[in-house]
Amino acid sequence: MHAANHWGGSFEINGADSTTDDERSRNMEWDKAALHHHQQSHHDLDETQQSWLLYPQETKKKKYVDLGCIVCSHKALKYTLYAIVAGFLFIALPTIIVKTLPKHKPHPPPPDNYTVALHKALLFFNAQKSGKLPKNNGIPWRGDSGLQDGNDTDFKKGLVGGYYDAGDNVKFHFPMAFTMTMLSWSYIEYSYKYKATGEDKHVKELIRWGTDYLLLTFNSSATKIDKVYSQVGGSLNGSTTPDDHTCWQRPEDMDYNRPTQSAYAGADLGGEMAAALAAASIVFRDDNSYSKKLVRGAETVYEFARNSGRRRTYSRGNPYVAPYYNSTGYYDEYMWGATWLYYATGNNSYISLATQPGFSKHSKALFMIPDLSVLSWDNKLPAAMLLLTRFRIFLNPGYPYEEMLQMYHNVTVLNMCSYFKQFNVFNYTRGGMIQLSRGKPQNLQFVANAAFLSSLFVDYMNATHVPGFNCGPSFISLDVLRKFATSQINYILGDNPMKMSYVVGYGKKFPRYVHHRGASIPHDKTRYSCKGGWKWFNSHKPNPNNITGAMVGGPDKFDKFQDVRTDYNYTEPTLAGNAGLVAALVSLTNSGGIGIDRNSIFSAVPPLYPQAPPPPPPWKP
Repeated sequence: MHAANHWGGSFEINGADSTTDDERSRNMEWDKAALHHHQQSHHDLDETQQSWLLYPQETKKKKYVDLGCIVCSHKALKYTLYAIVAGFLFIALPTIIVKTLPKHKPHPPPPDNYTVALHKALLFFNAQKSGKLPKNNGIPWRGDSGLQDGNDTDFKKGLVGGYYDAGDNVKFHFPMAFTMTMLSWSYIEYSYKYKATGEDKHVKELIRWGTDYLLLTFNSSATKIDKVYSQVGGSLNGSTTPDDHTCWQRPEDMDYNRPTQSAYAGADLGGEMAAALAAASIVFRDDNSYSKKLVRGAETVYEFARNSGRRRTYSRGNPYVAPYYNSTGYYDEYMWGATWLYYATGNNSYISLATQPGFSKHSKALFMIPDLSVLSWDNKLPAAMLLLTRFRIFLNPGYPYEEMLQMYHNVTVLNMCSYFKQFNVFNYTRGGMIQLSRGKPQNLQFVANAAFLSSLFVDYMNATHVPGFNCGPSFISLDVLRKFATSQINYILGDNPMKMSYVVGYGKKFPRYVHHRGASIPHDKTRYSCKGGWKWFNSHKPNPNNITGAMVGGPDKFDKFQDVRTDYNYTEPTLAGNAGLVAALVSLTNSGGIGIDRNSIFSAVPPLYPQAPPPPPPWKP
């Protein structure tokens, strides 16, 4: 049996050779020819291919290993294997281990100082709640209180709920409404920041706690009303009977009479309540029924404010109100409430009112009076004009609103200019705090509001790619205005000559003797009487309960601060003051990014221009 050899010849397998001599001769001649042909053709192959095809050649006595494409010595092979093993142990194996280990998400960056302070500042409102508290209120030394409030009214539900204003146990509805407007405004502009900080649900719950209560203060289901309840509790100057000022008691222990004050005229109170309810209706737009309820209430109470027979301030002639929250006018609340109602409803009659020349004339909006650039619970002008400036720069409505809107825009810029030291409109302390109260006490509430307005104005300008503004011949970049805002909030948080944070619980050094009834009396299940509680007021020991997040009245015009419970000018916090602080903090934090939500506030505003008609159908021959 024969098989063809590699070049086409034959060789014997398991058998004798049976070929003849002539056959052998012819086969030898064929093999020689085939070999000669192969030797000629292999010269055309490269060296590696030749090593495969040539017969083994004689070599020195050295052992080789054939790896298929490279002929290696045993020694080279040994070093190669060592290198492969070492590479596996030191490179491949660690990589495999790392990739097979459970993956952990990288830790998020630590929150900035403004976010930390924001968490605390919001807790202050939990401590100020009145009524039946939720189980998760977060303030262990607070409990249910004021459950009999409003029993002297004709409302079946009374006036249970809402917030105590400050260190006493009075519920002042005018600054409470302003507080809800400010919190709502900050949420509408910066909802994504509240979500990034984990405070979205919390701040909305705080707003609703306030607006639910405000809806109780008048007949919000009616279309026309003739009165609004303006206050619960309080005191008459010189009173000796037990009340909110002659008694030093925790709100949970109150057992004295708390009369309700009614306003049968109150354009300012009605305008501010309308602003609060309308702004909150935008916050709660995802809850359609509640949002509509808020809008209806806002429209009703604004109509009460606009009624010609009720056009005077709510505090006029009321000795329970005037010494504490005396309102100096109401045209600013007219503008403020009308603007928020326009954003909430899209009803053009409200923007027509807000841009009415009569409103600006009576409110002195365009008189460029420096003190009118200071936002407070009493003066809404700078906030109302900034809110209307927002309308102009983002929607540019044109006629018939443009003339007044441009004037508001110009005054808003001048308001921002007034904050700068070089223009000598307001004095500064040596430590860097602007004196918006003209040297009077409790200045920090105005400082926080100014920081919010200036920070928000910067975000409006950035959103429209405007790099700055002119203060007379001087061009002011937005960075300079932002620096003003941060410098004032940093002062509040501890960058001041006292090296003290004026927000309780923030930083290592903060007020320990806050002028506050609930914080100063131990939560020891002991009921202290009206007069018995004064021993805690006069105690030289720090408060047993820290009212976390409370921004106190602040230092004097010399940057000096006295941490004493007996002087409320230094150590008493307020709802309105903390609302401005929260708004400023959320505007300045980097959590969630920077900038504003441009569109949410306009979600109910109809298109300003008629839509273009549809194109004609295509022409057919």
